Amino acid sequence: MTAAARHAGAGRLSMNRYISFERPDGTKSFGRLDGEKVIDLGASGGDVWLKDVLAGDLAALPATGEFAADAVKLLPVVPNPEKILCVGLNYAAHVAETGREQKEHPAIFTRWADSLVADGAAMVRPPESERFDYEGELAVIIGKGGRRIAPENAWEHVAGFAPFNDGSIRDWQRHNIQFTPGKTWPGTGGFGPSMVVTSEVEDLASQRVQTRVNGELVQDQPVSDMIWDIPTVIAYCSTFTDLRPGDVIASGTPGGVGDKRKPPLYLKAGDIVEVSVGAIGTLTNPVIDET
Repeated sequence: MTAAARHAGAGRLSMNRYISFERPDGTKSFGRLDGEKVIDLGASGGDVWLKDVLAGDLAALPATGEFAADAVKLLPVVPNPEKILCVGLNYAAHVAETGREQKEHPAIFTRWADSLVADGAAMVRPPESERFDYEGELAVIIGKGGRRIAPENAWEHVAGFAPFNDGSIRDWQRHNIQFTPGKTWPGTGGFGPSMVVTSEVEDLASQRVQTRVNGELVQDQPVSDMIWDIPTVIAYCSTFTDLRPGDVIASGTPGGVGDKRKPPLYLKAGDIVEVSVGAIGTLTNPVIDET
C-alpha cells in the first residue's frame, strides 16, 4: 500500500487535507484526499503546483481528475518552496539539553528543497556521517505572502500545517558555528504526508509533537511549549524576508534528540522514524544508507 493510500484510509483524516503527488503517468500535481480517493486539482500538464493556489480558496478549486489513493506517489507537501526557514532552539528542554544559552531572538537557519522527501520515502544517511539525527517538528505552510507581518495578523498568512523531520547530520552541523552544513544534505529530511488547513486544527497549542524511532517514543512535547509561538516567528521572519505562498517554516524541535541521549541514538539503515503532530497527522520514513 502506498503512503497516500495509508493516509487516505485513516478515518480521522478530513477532506481538507492537501497533498502533492505524481500521477500514474509520472506527471506532478496536487489534490485533496477524499477517503480512498485523491481528487486531482492540478492542470493536465502538471505546470500548476500547490504553492500557486495557496493564497486563494482551496475549497473552490474545480476537480480535474480522480485517482485511487494507491495509484499515486506522494511528494513532499510543497515540493518546490521558495524558502524553507527553520527555527532552532525553540523548546526550552532542547535548549537545556544542548547546553546553550537562551537568546533574545529566534535562531533561524535554512534548508533546500532537495533535502526533503515525502511521507513513506527513505531518509538518506550519507557516508560522510556517523551521527544522523532526527528532529520532529510542526511545519507551518504560508498561504498569503507578506512582508513585516504583525503578530496579530500572522494567522491570516498561514494555509496549514504538516509534520516535519529536520533530519540533521550532526558531525557536519558542528564543523563551525553555522548549522547549514549539517541541515540540508539531499534526502535527509521528511515533510508530509499532507497539509491540514488551519480551520481543521481547533487548538494548535495542545497538539503534541512526538517522535518515535522503531516504535520507541523519544520526543513528546505540546506545541504550547514553544519559546516563540508561530505568530512571533512569522513576524520575525517576515521582517528580514518577503514570505511567499508555499514557503515553509519548520518551527523547532522538542527535547530528546538522539545526539543528546545517553547513550546517543543516531539513525542507521533499517530504522523507521515517525513524527506525529496530534490530529495533524503522522510522517513515517525509513532510513537507508546512500549508495
